[in-house]
Amino acid sequence: MPGQSPEAPRDRKGRGRLAIIAGGGRLPHHVADAARAHGENPYIIALTGEAGDGWGGYDSCTLGIGNFREISATFRNEGIDRVVLSGGVQRRPEWRDIRPTLKTLSRVPAVLKTLISGGDDAVLKMAIALIEASGARVIGVQDIVPELLAEIGPIGRISPNDDDQRDIAAATAAANALGTLDVGQGAIAVGGRVVALEGPEGTDAMIARVAALRRDGRISQRRRGVLVKLCKPQQDLRADLPSIGPSTVESALAAGLAGIAVEAGRALVLERAATIDLADRSGLFVTGLDRALPVS
Repeated sequence: MPGQSPEAPRDRKGRGRLAIIAGGGRLPHHVADAARAHGENPYIIALTGEAGDGWGGYDSCTLGIGNFREISATFRNEGIDRVVLSGGVQRRPEWRDIRPTLKTLSRVPAVLKTLISGGDDAVLKMAIALIEASGARVIGVQDIVPELLAEIGPIGRISPNDDDQRDIAAATAAANALGTLDVGQGAIAVGGRVVALEGPEGTDAMIARVAALRRDGRISQRRRGVLVKLCKPQQDLRADLPSIGPSTVESALAAGLAGIAVEAGRALVLERAATIDLADRSGLFVTGLDRALPVS
């Protein structure tokens, strides 16, 4: 395989080692634990200033997000031929952070242009291209741990009612439009009206905004509302799939929402048992949407 040393150990399926390039949040830890349960021995590349602690149980290193020279060397030294991108990245690298290899040197002008003017999806696609030029194949989280994906229909005991379905339809239309603009993945509708769109601040901050609006009387106290999270229509599914977990349910409850709808087969449900138990006990629904079907 390109970028892999001849001495690199290979598993029973003839593969090299899996690397997880870890950003912020708990998602990289969930992915690493699940990958290990599937028989992988993941190597963690923790991004400087982004990834949290707690990697003592794994082989790991810490590298800057633009340091493709060291990333490429790590691929060679550790026999890595597959890479999963996992977790959030709050800060884009600056031009001085970019350390290309000879193979990626010609792409630096395009990289700098994308960092300045491109949306998140454009930046991710550029990162994937550079990683693959560095000698490994980027794969999706779902290729390693498909059990994290949401399925179609209610995920738990509670189902959306007719009012909730209207909110799902409104928020779905908004999330689709937002994603086409490469801005965000989520939207919230209350009483059939879109009241919040996800921006660079992320889902939790959007939900907190809705909670504040409700406290201030700007949103109806009688109508509850729904959070919808979808992949962007043009999104590369190997990175940044929408994800929810117990903290999302807690935030939705604090904002007075009735539930959460995510794209089936293209969104991750983290800590599934805990997420569904909390949603059921809180009276919130969690459901998976089939994007191919119209929402009634």
